[in-house]
Parts: sequence; structure tokens; C-alpha cells
Amino acid sequence: MSGATVNARVEQARELYGMGRYEEGLALLGRRLAEAPDDHEAWTVRARCLSSLRRLDEALDAADEAVKLEPEFADGHYMRGFVLRRMSRLPEAEQAQREAIRLAPDSWSPRTQRAEMLIFVGTKEEAFREAQEAVRLGPDNVEPWHTMYKVAAFNERFDLVRESVQQLLRIDPTDNLAVTEVTEREARKPGTSAARAADLYAGGLAAAPDSPSLRADLDRAVYRMLRGTRWLALLCLAMAAVTADIFVTDGEDPKELPIHLGTRLWALCLMAAVWGFGAWRRYLRMRTGAQLTVRALVRRLFWPRVVLGQATLATLCALLIVVVPWTDRTVPQVLFWLGLVPNLLSITHDRDKV
Repeated sequence: MSGATVNARVEQARELYGMGRYEEGLALLGRRLAEAPDDHEAWTVRARCLSSLRRLDEALDAADEAVKLEPEFADGHYMRGFVLRRMSRLPEAEQAQREAIRLAPDSWSPRTQRAEMLIFVGTKEEAFREAQEAVRLGPDNVEPWHTMYKVAAFNERFDLVRESVQQLLRIDPTDNLAVTEVTEREARKPGTSAARAADLYAGGLAAAPDSPSLRADLDRAVYRMLRGTRWLALLCLAMAAVTADIFVTDGEDPKELPIHLGTRLWALCLMAAVWGFGAWRRYLRMRTGAQLTVRALVRRLFWPRVVLGQATLATLCALLIVVVPWTDRTVPQVLFWLGLVPNLLSITHDRDKV
């Protein structure tokens, strides 16, 4: 959607924009516009750089200048509509994209923008038709398929949502939207364990490392795993209480204290099996990314540390109850409640802390 000949500085500024070096691009464009203030291409690229820096008022001024200098310049109208959309001035943005389409009917870029805006300022059917046309014009570009995904989801055309994801993965196997969609669909199947979900999200992040959604989902899955360790700890605590016979019920003869060494060793073996198969073995089989997230989450956030600390406390209390040859039930009873109560106080309301 640009002219046939473009100044070398403008072309270099466009390359800097593509590399995310917006300030450098603006500096180069400033020198170009100082010598040729009527270069509409330079004004358009300037609008792009300013928009990426979220200097939207200046970006709109630059796009307006490009359109004023060359009213038949499609890219100027496209950029003007793009900035207006970011400013939430949707009716004006839609009109600008319509003008860009009139001037460049074979370009898919303004059609993707217009299709997404028509969801809010037009009709579902019109948005859908525009998205279909964008896909037809740019079948091997990710942006039209991103637009088709959004419009299809809004129209509840889940067959086209799935097709959009497949096409995005065909074009770019690391596309954030497609990888996130596929990963979340698999991880949210009924019966998926926290460990399995963490592995899936870690795999998705390996393919799309810039996906904030997958990062947040991985954190939540790991937190679910950490919450699950408390149940292992409480199981060990219950096993210790039964082994040491710390609560004597009416009508039953209490076991003689201290409990036989063999019985206590057997209880320790059972506790080791609970942690070995319930946590350690599962942790070792996880992807490296998920393992690193476990450690990072405990370092970064308060509630994962609380959960892990509660599980550790309950397990230590269970070990003390079993390891020490107690001759009186009072201290083991205190240890039992010390391990149980902190877990019970938070286990019902810390589910969504991460």
C-alpha cells in the first residue's frame, strides 16, 4: 500500500520500526522531514512509530498530514484508522479503513482492521464477510487468520475458530494465539491433573515463549500442584496419629507406649512412599520448564510459600510423632494439632490466590 519509489531514509526508518527501534526511526524521519516536509511516506512511517510508543495524538497528527499531502494514499488512511482505533474512536476508524479499502481493494490489512471494528460498530454478518475477504486476500499471513478467529468466536462459529487455529499453526507453529488455544483446550479437558496441565502449559510456552496467557496458566497449574502437597502432608499426619495411637477412644484399650520400633519404621516407609510417588516422582517427570516454575513461584509469590510451608510443617510434625519413642500422649497430640490447624485455616479459601 505504498508508493512506487520511497526515500532511502524512509525505507531505513521502516526497517527500524520492524525491529522495534521506534525512537531511532523517529530520529531518522525527523531528518528526512526537515529536508522534505511534503513526503507523505515519511509522515506515515512516523505515525507508525509514534503509535507504537503510545504517543497517539502525535501519531494521529502525522497520519492526518500524510492524508492531507496525498489524499489517494491508501496506507495513510490505513494508519489513520489504526491510530483512531487505538484511541477508541471506532466510527471514525472504520470510515478511514473503508477509504483505505476503496483505494487498495486487494490489500488485506485494512480489511482485518475493519472486520474487527464492525463487531462493535456494524453487524456480525458484515464483520464476517470482511474477515472472509481478508483471509482470501492473505491466506498465508497470520493477521487475517487472527481476525477470522476473533470474528468467528464472536459469531460462535466454532468450526471456523478451529480452522483459524489450524491455519495459524500451518503458517507459524509458534503463533501465540494458536499455541495458547490448543494448549488450553487440551489442559482444560475434564480429569486433567495439575501436573499434566503444568506439563502442557510448559510445552506451550516452549513453542510460544511470549504468551502471557500461557505463563499465567502455568503459574496457576503449579500452584494447584503445591496445594495438593498439603493433602499428602495431612495423609502422613493421619498415618502418624494412627501409628502412635495418640487419640484413645472410649471402650478401647490404648496401645502401650512407646510404640514398637518396627511399627514406627513401617509408618516411615509408608510416608516416604506417599511423598515419593505422590510428589517427588511426579516432579522429576515434569518438563524442565514446569520444574523451574515451581521454584520460581515459591521465590516470587507469598501464597505458594505459605502452602509449601504448611505442607512442610504437617510432615515434620508427622515425622516427630513417629520417630520419637513417646511415653506420653500429650506432646504427640500437640504436634498433631500443630500440623493440622494451620492447614485447615487456609485450605478452603486460598484456591485462587495465584
